[in-house]
Amino acid sequence: MASLMKIYEGVLSRLLNNASLCFCKSVSYATTEKYDVIVVGGGHAGCEAAHASARMGCSTLLLTHKISTIGEMSCNPSFGGIGKGHLIKEIDALDGVCGRICDKSGIHYKILNRTKGPAVWGPRAQIDRGMYKNQMQEEILNTNNLTVMESSVDNLIIDKTDSNEKFKITDSISKCSGVILENGQQISSTCVVLTTGTFLRGQINIGLERVPAGRKGDAPAIKLADTLENLGFKIGRLKTGTPPRLLASSVNFKPFTTWKPDSFSHPFSFMNENVWISPENQLDCYTVPTGAKVKDIVHKTLHLNSHVNEEINGPRYCPSIESKILKFPDRTHMLWVEPEELDTKILYLQGFSCTMPEEYQLEAVRSIEGLENAEITQPGYGVEYDYMDPRQITPALETKKVQGLFFAGQINGTTGYEEAAAQGIIAGINAGRKSQRKPFFYLNRSDGYIGVLIDDLTTHGTNEPYRMFTSRAEFRLSLRPDNADMRLTLKAYEEAGCVSEKRKLKTEKTQCILTESEQFLKTVKMKSREWSKIINVENISATRAISAFELLSQFTGVTPMHIYKTFPNELKPVIENKLLQERLETISLYDRVVHRQLQEIEELKKEENMMIPENFDYSKIVLKVELCEKLAQSRPVNIAAASRIQGMTPTALIYLINYIRNFRYS
Repeated sequence: MASLMKIYEGVLSRLLNNASLCFCKSVSYATTEKYDVIVVGGGHAGCEAAHASARMGCSTLLLTHKISTIGEMSCNPSFGGIGKGHLIKEIDALDGVCGRICDKSGIHYKILNRTKGPAVWGPRAQIDRGMYKNQMQEEILNTNNLTVMESSVDNLIIDKTDSNEKFKITDSISKCSGVILENGQQISSTCVVLTTGTFLRGQINIGLERVPAGRKGDAPAIKLADTLENLGFKIGRLKTGTPPRLLASSVNFKPFTTWKPDSFSHPFSFMNENVWISPENQLDCYTVPTGAKVKDIVHKTLHLNSHVNEEINGPRYCPSIESKILKFPDRTHMLWVEPEELDTKILYLQGFSCTMPEEYQLEAVRSIEGLENAEITQPGYGVEYDYMDPRQITPALETKKVQGLFFAGQINGTTGYEEAAAQGIIAGINAGRKSQRKPFFYLNRSDGYIGVLIDDLTTHGTNEPYRMFTSRAEFRLSLRPDNADMRLTLKAYEEAGCVSEKRKLKTEKTQCILTESEQFLKTVKMKSREWSKIINVENISATRAISAFELLSQFTGVTPMHIYKTFPNELKPVIENKLLQERLETISLYDRVVHRQLQEIEELKKEENMMIPENFDYSKIVLKVELCEKLAQSRPVNIAAASRIQGMTPTALIYLINYIRNFRYS
C-alpha cells in the first residue's frame, strides 16, 4: 500500500503542475508556430519518430509529459535478442538512434542463439538505464529542426480533408491539423504522430490497489483516449507488468549460474566498429530457478491480485510469474538476475514480473536461493492500458479514419522497446514525407523484419501484446542482422531521404569491399587436391573444381583463416576488420540458399495478384495439414492474401502457385 501511495503522489504532483517547459532553438515558447510534424510521447517510438522527421528537414515538435523521462527504459534494462536484435539493426540501417545509443551505454553484450545459423542470431545488450536515457536526451535535445516541449496533449485539431490532396490513400473525410495541450493551447501541424505507450487510460495495479497512471509517477492520458474513442477508433485493452528491483548488496550471488559477456562485443550500429566498453570491463548476468514456495505464495494470494484475475490479455512471451505458475504448475521457472547500471546498485529480476501485494512479493523473492535476505527497492506492478486495433492504420502507419494522424508503438498493440522504435522510425519518416507532399516510404515482408512487423499488425491485427520473433519472417535467410545496411540504407537514402550522406558513403564502402572480396574468391578455383596442398588441410572432397568462396565456409576442416592467410593482399580490407570477416563468411555460408530465396521473392512479387479459384480444393495439395486447414478456412482470394496466413512459407507459396497453374490448365 505504501509503494502505491508513492506512485499516486507522483501522479498527483504531475497533475497539479500545469506549467509547460519548452526546449527550443531560438524560440522562448512555441505558441503559434506551425510545425510540419508533431510527435506525442518521448518513449522509444517517439524518439525515433521525432528524430527521423527532423533529420529529413521537417520542423518537428516533440511533446512529452516530462523531458526528464525522454528515453526512459520503463521495464527491462536491455535491448535486442532473438528477432528484436534484427529490428535494432534495421532501425540503425535507416539512420535511427537506438542502436548508436546502445553502443554507448551497454554493460553486457552478447549474441544469442549461436547454436543456430547467423541468420537467426540475436544481438543483445544489457544496458545502463541512466546512461542510455542521458545519451538519448543529449541526442534529442541537440537535433536540428527538433523542438521539445513538456506538456500533455488532451485533444487533436480535426479538420475536413482536401478532396484534391495529391497523396491521399484513404477514404477519410477528416484530417489532423495539430494538437490541443492540457492548458488549452493549440499548436498546428501538417501531421501528428501518437506514440502514447501505456498512457491511454493507463492504470497501475498492485494487489487490489489501482492507481490511474501510464507509468510509475506519470499521469495517464485520459482526455486523449476519449478523443480517439469519439473519432470512432476501435479500442481494445491490454496489460503488461514489470518485476521487483532488488538491492544488489542484499543478494548472495554464489548459488547463481554466471553468464559472461562475449569475448568480442558486436556493435548494434553499422557506423561503429566497437562498443564503448571492453569485454573485460563488462558485468556478468546470472540465472536462478524458482522453488516450490513461490508457487505456494502465488496460489495463496490470487484473491488479492486483481491484475491476474482480469480478462485482459497480457504478453504471451513475457508472462508474469503468476501466469507461468498457473499455466505450468509442475515446472520450476528460470529467472535472470541482471544489473541495471554499471555501478550495480540495483538488480532487475527478469522473469519475475508480478502484481501480488508488496509484502508477498518480498516473501516470494526471499524464498529463492541466494535471495533469502534480498531487499526490494521497487515492487513489481502491472499496467493496463488502451490500444487501437492496428488494422485501422495503413502500412505507412497513417490512420485510415483521419489523414495526417499516425500511430506508432504500444498504441498499436505491440510490446517491447524494439517493436516500438521500429514503428516510430517508419511513422516519423512517413509523417515527414506527407508534410513534404512526397509519396510514402514502405517496407514489405521481403525487405526486412520491420516490414514483417507492420504487415502482421495491419493485416491480422492483434488481441495480445505483439512480439517479434525470427519465425515470423518467411525470408529470414535473406533478412539477417549482418546485412540490414545492404538491404535498407541505400533504399532509404534514395526513397525516404532519412539517411545521412556520411552513412550512405560508409555503406557504399562496405558494399564495395564485400562485393570485390566475394568476386575475387569466386574466381579462384582449384581441384580439391590442389587446395589441400596450398592450405595444408586434408580430406577436402569434391568431384569438381572448388572456388575459394565455397571453401570459406562450406567445407569441414577448413577455417576462414586458411583462406585469409592464402590471400593476404587481395583480402586485406577484410582481414583488418573482424566484422567484415564475419560478414563475408556469412555471405558464403548462405550464398546458394539466399540466391534461391531471392528468386522465390521475385516470383512471388510477380504472382502476388494471381487469383485463387473459388472452388479450389486445398486438401489435394501436398503441404502441412495445418497449412491446408488454414487455407481452406480463410479461403484467400489471391496469392498476396495467402502469403499473410501465419505459418505460410515461400516454398509453400511457390508450390501453391504451381498447383494453381496446373489446376487452371486441367
